[in-house]
Amino acid sequence: MRRLQGVRYAGALALVTALASGTAAAAETDPVTSVTHWLSGPWTVTLGVEGRARPLFEGADTLRFVPVPLFDIRRAGKARGFQAPLDGASIGILETDNFRFGPTFKIRLPRYERDAAGLQGLGDVKYGIEVGGFAEYWPTQWLRTRGDILQGFHGHHGVVGSLSADAVYALTPQITLSAGPRARFESAKTMQTYFGIDPQQSLLSGLPVYSPSGGFRSWGAGAQLRYDLTPQWSTHVFVEYERLSNSAADSPLVRLRGSRDQITTGIGINYAFDVGPFFR
Repeated sequence: MRRLQGVRYAGALALVTALASGTAAAAETDPVTSVTHWLSGPWTVTLGVEGRARPLFEGADTLRFVPVPLFDIRRAGKARGFQAPLDGASIGILETDNFRFGPTFKIRLPRYERDAAGLQGLGDVKYGIEVGGFAEYWPTQWLRTRGDILQGFHGHHGVVGSLSADAVYALTPQITLSAGPRARFESAKTMQTYFGIDPQQSLLSGLPVYSPSGGFRSWGAGAQLRYDLTPQWSTHVFVEYERLSNSAADSPLVRLRGSRDQITTGIGINYAFDVGPFFR
């Protein structure tokens, strides 16, 4: 089973890589030249902060408020692209009119026993660092599709992936509404960290021993409203719904002390500015 799961994740990674290679080959510029040109700058950097009401822990039935930093970088002079609420900090290295590919980065918040009575005996989970790649494709001017594959470090050491699509509609030149479906996948190592119960944890928490398998974690949908105050300043509000499935939903932590239904809402503000070039 673990070998089969590994084949699935490797196949997904190969698909993203092939898509990126094919698109780069179709571009008018050579990929190496494109990357060198991008590295030379100048860039437009977007920084921001967001306040989120999110589940107290993964699988919880109560929410907590947390501040979240926001980051994005693109070639200077290029129009600001669409960014969904739960996208990682991403850098587009290879780009065409309807495709974007590059590295992405996420921070996964820690989980502490002291956060909730339902976590007693399960031990703490450190914050996770997730690093990988993303690919975005716009089949039409109003529809964005995206796939991410990331490797976890520190808090967990598994593989995570996601697929999403967003219909993006400009209500006015300043106001943009977007919404669409999401799906998430996780390896057995990641599932064990957040939803598994080992014998020691079972003894201390009173929950039955549970070893989840990797694969499909959840499905859901999200919506966002963005308002561009000026070319530099923008603000947004969003809501994301996630329905835990398969091994995540079957975890005793979710069944006995939480909920399959996960909701995240937030409001944020961003500021964009140009930097570079630092070399030619």
